[in-house]
Amino acid sequence: MPLHQKILTGILVLLTGMLLGALLMLMRGNWMPPERVEVRYTEVMRSSQHPDTMQTTSFSGPASLFGDIAEKVIPAVVYIETEVSMQQAMPNDEHHQFENQFWDRFLPRRRAQSIGSGVLISRDGYILTNHHVIDGADRRIRVMTHDRKQYQAVIVGSDPSTDLAVIKIETEDATPIVIGNSDQVRIGDWVMAVGNPFRLRSTVTAGIVSALGRDVDIITDRMRIESFIQTDAAINRGNSGGALVNTNGELIGINTAIASESGTYQGYGFAVPVNMAMKIGQDMIEHGSVQRAFLGVEITSVDYEQARRRGLSHVGGVEVRNLVPMGSADLGGLRRGDVILAVNGFPVDAANRLQERIALMRPGEEVKLNVWRDNSLVDISFPLKGLEDDTIREWASTAPPSREPMEFEPDSESAVPQKSFDAGFTLAELAVLEEMPRNELVVVRVDQGSASYEAGLRTEDVITHLDGVPMESLRSFAGSWDGGSGRELTLRIQRNTGTLSITIPAER
Repeated sequence: MPLHQKILTGILVLLTGMLLGALLMLMRGNWMPPERVEVRYTEVMRSSQHPDTMQTTSFSGPASLFGDIAEKVIPAVVYIETEVSMQQAMPNDEHHQFENQFWDRFLPRRRAQSIGSGVLISRDGYILTNHHVIDGADRRIRVMTHDRKQYQAVIVGSDPSTDLAVIKIETEDATPIVIGNSDQVRIGDWVMAVGNPFRLRSTVTAGIVSALGRDVDIITDRMRIESFIQTDAAINRGNSGGALVNTNGELIGINTAIASESGTYQGYGFAVPVNMAMKIGQDMIEHGSVQRAFLGVEITSVDYEQARRRGLSHVGGVEVRNLVPMGSADLGGLRRGDVILAVNGFPVDAANRLQERIALMRPGEEVKLNVWRDNSLVDISFPLKGLEDDTIREWASTAPPSREPMEFEPDSESAVPQKSFDAGFTLAELAVLEEMPRNELVVVRVDQGSASYEAGLRTEDVITHLDGVPMESLRSFAGSWDGGSGRELTLRIQRNTGTLSITIPAER
């Protein structure tokens, strides 16, 4: 064969090989997105027992308690692995790992892998997990059960506002977990976390419930609901979506997040309470989406000063700052300034606890509120609206209205007292219209790049305390500020419907 024919043949073989390789990689990398399944009602196992370790009859004794729990619960916890195309918006968190394959050098297509856990809640393969575990999954979702069987899962529904999702595998003989009651969980209860941290399958850790109703500001969705169970049972990356169980082996929470400066366990983990998780999950299974009821209010937690002014005997409850016109609360008779003390008989001592109780309800259900109004208790009942209502839908889909910008000329002869401080901010003393004897210290200007700006202070923040001392006038604030010259100062502020602390460094 002539030399030029050999060269042409070699080039043709090389091109053919590259074309076949490209087709193979494209076929491997272009799985059809998982279709959402047709949803239907499914049975779950529930328990109404109280998690009392010493009285339980489910296990052989205290010495083998955790071993018995693990034996019962591990088969119900699965390992989840998803593939996400980098052509999609990629979640920016530690749960997603990037992979570069050899062919990516020729066919640029980066993939990411998300790992996590899930909990089987029905015999026919419904799995409760976190939204962030399957977020962005336009490719295969692989599920491995404890007996090493592998399945391809499909998405049933996902809810960013609670960081919960439901997926399904095709089986009729799954081992579902028993559903407990998170309303019965107490601080100090023994618990066990079950999941797949760092791909270490079926890992169990034990600890206690260290706090309830935690709002740790990890969900970025505007309609977020956070009221976590806090535990010191070790939770790490890969535990997300796994089970938090009590000493009866009953599911009481879905492990979701950790508080850490290093990215690994440092003593605090957080789980979505199972009552909320199951309500959200069953909504997805039965309706394909969350059936969410809305109270139609803007709220803030009541602090000591507010409780004292309103004549409350204890610090607690949630103050109504504003109402959605023609919303559920407005039509039901709630008023601005009311303090909600209980929802359907459950005390609410913070704004997120009220949101949690409302999240357990569906549109059309009647809510019963215990309200403090004009130094007396009032009971109010009314039905809740959902997104099918035009007023609620418009309110929920728009950003919170901002107040008109406050513009005051420094050193003007305005009747509004104001003063600039060396940390780079200006305060104005403004009267609260609905409470004329009271004034608020409102930040009307923050200089960009200043110590206060870097610490997080922003325009329209309301300063309530300085180093733990209530501030009710600009004069008292200025005196305390000047008296703290040369040392670190801590401000407590109100922003929108929440409160937070900001520390201004000593070098001002």
